[in-house]
Amino acid sequence: MSFHSNRSQVQGLKTLMAEEIERKFLVNGDTWKKCATGLYCRQGYLCLENERVVRVRNIEGNGFLTIKGISKGIKRPEYEYKIPVEDANEILDYLCKRPLIEKKRYITIYQGAKWEIDEFMGENKGLIIAEVELGCENQKIILPEWVGKEVSGDPRYYNAGLVKYPYKAWKK
Repeated sequence: MSFHSNRSQVQGLKTLMAEEIERKFLVNGDTWKKCATGLYCRQGYLCLENERVVRVRNIEGNGFLTIKGISKGIKRPEYEYKIPVEDANEILDYLCKRPLIEKKRYITIYQGAKWEIDEFMGENKGLIIAEVELGCENQKIILPEWVGKEVSGDPRYYNAGLVKYPYKAWKK
């Protein structure tokens, strides 16, 4: 079961499927930082196909393995499992595609919605993206003043996309 996903019953089946419904935005300014707490995250990818990605993370000494399916709009299947941090570090060091994603993830609550703001480092330094997870695709949210252009459907801004084509390589 994913730590970030909604669980919904597949009609006619007794099994449950995890799904992620999120919107992504560029961030303007840094006023969001005064109300946010940050965690260092190092993540890498074992599989980067259009139909699926398999990711490993170390977030402040906690290891996770995540499997995501193909996106349909702002929704996609997601399964996330806690794994030993030693295993996560070995997989990151020896098996994952390069470059690894390094970022500081900040969490803040705005108008009842939990926002995750990723400030990227390394090959993606200079990029800051805010994500908000939703309960359903048409859920209404109030956007904070620091939220800029929506990039939910743009694969360049997916973390997996940033491995294939890091932000530093983009033409400004």
